[in-house]
Amino acid sequence: MASFKKTQIRSLPKIGQKVTADTLYWRKLNFPVTVKEFGPIDYIDVMPIEPYFIAVSSAAKVQIYNPITHQVHRHFTRFKEAAYGASIRSDGKLVIAGCDEGHVKLFDIGSKSLLRIFKGHKGPVHRCKFTTDNVHVVSFSDDKSVALWDLPSETEIIKFSEHSDYVRAGCVSSISSDLFLSGSFDHTVKLYDARSPTGSTISVDHGSPVESVLMYPSNSIFVSVGGTELRVWDMLAGGRLLARVSQHHKTITCLHLASDGKRLVTGGLDRHAKIYDVQSYQVVHTLDFPSPVLSLGITPDDFTVVAGMANGLISMQHRQTQAEARALNPKQSLKVQKKSQTAYRFRLNADFRSVNRTFNPATDVEVATKTDTNFVSRYDMFLRKFQYSKALDTVLTPYIRKKKPAITVGVMHELIRRNGLKSALAGRDDSSLSSILTFLARNINDPSHANIIIQVANTLLEIYESSSLTPQSEKLFLQLQEHVNREVEYVKHLMEIEGMLHILLASTTTQARRSSTYVVQGSPVKPMLPSASAAANATMIFNVG
Repeated sequence: MASFKKTQIRSLPKIGQKVTADTLYWRKLNFPVTVKEFGPIDYIDVMPIEPYFIAVSSAAKVQIYNPITHQVHRHFTRFKEAAYGASIRSDGKLVIAGCDEGHVKLFDIGSKSLLRIFKGHKGPVHRCKFTTDNVHVVSFSDDKSVALWDLPSETEIIKFSEHSDYVRAGCVSSISSDLFLSGSFDHTVKLYDARSPTGSTISVDHGSPVESVLMYPSNSIFVSVGGTELRVWDMLAGGRLLARVSQHHKTITCLHLASDGKRLVTGGLDRHAKIYDVQSYQVVHTLDFPSPVLSLGITPDDFTVVAGMANGLISMQHRQTQAEARALNPKQSLKVQKKSQTAYRFRLNADFRSVNRTFNPATDVEVATKTDTNFVSRYDMFLRKFQYSKALDTVLTPYIRKKKPAITVGVMHELIRRNGLKSALAGRDDSSLSSILTFLARNINDPSHANIIIQVANTLLEIYESSSLTPQSEKLFLQLQEHVNREVEYVKHLMEIEGMLHILLASTTTQARRSSTYVVQGSPVKPMLPSASAAANATMIFNVG
């Protein structure tokens, strides 16, 4: 006798975001801890060495947060007006910030002392950076200039005034202390070399006001953002455009590198942070925030992601540790920790049992492992016993019919194949009949199940069309009719649209053929027009419904 074959459940792949290694990596960020400031978060900078303190510029102060305790470690309030672009030096000892007064102020993080004030700009300074040698500072100002300052002497070394609008973006090279980049509202990005006082060495047009710029550690590529576009430029080729990406639907405001320079993160006013692969510049993950993002900061180990928003919120997200992951999902951790308990039993070899000879442990002992028995579902048990009504009742429980409708449809399909659907549907009371009607009305418009469900609905109508129905069952049949009528209307509209497209495509093809002239052996040949039958078919489809 042939063994019983289990019911085949047809499961379709879910439509949704493709789960990749990047998706799993960035989903490990915990729920954010938020801190509220009194003004928009202008700029966030992360200390490049441990403990990775975070400098936040907001309103008329600069605050340095501890990323673990989320408390303010230091705060600097020596500003008459707004403070901008606070940046921490690579050794973590000094912080510099611009302000509305046009000055650049240098503070000691340990003592909170104001060490230097660099005066020379005539407009607000929105960005300032330490050079890689830690003894110079570059400032980017609204007076359309970029200046290089000497820390020990507190003097200006060189100033470039090539921009024609506010300079709100800037960065420095991580290799050379003489190279720095500026981005302006005049749509241009300029590369400067302090050893060349004549002017910028490279100038490119971004196409919209530049909000932020970034230079790759290799010093061969730089990136600019402004408007809804991110543009990648080849520095070694004199500013050749390498890539042009537009994934945000509102202005991009900030840039940051992550994952040791393998990922690029952009934040925008659309409340999203997009994470790109720097090889293909494809979006690998998206982070969502409750307010427009003005600034981003990511620790070198990707453990903490900080976002500053327009409503004054600072969002700090930490990556889950293994202990936290086990605490959040204890069942999964138990499965991982639980070892497979294989039961061994020792038995004598059949050859030894059949032949009376001397026992040899090496050849006469078998080690057999315990095999798991095949699990048989309840509906398969009932189908095996030809109890079709009970098999159908098993898959009409609220959980299965709502969460796993494919199982219910699979059993219905098996009943149709066995010619047992009528016997399974007949003789039902209001309670069981309402479960079936509710399931049919809920899933009849699903294209993946429509073929089976329509057959079940037709069989149900054949059985109960001559029976007297209770008001509850009659109401459910009317709801099913409404769903069917609505689906029919959708199909009619789709057929009308299909007819319109046929006519449009036919007329376009006709015009294209009329506009071209074909010459065969010196004589013009008229292009063939669509046949009358094709036009009639298109008109007929158009008039359906």
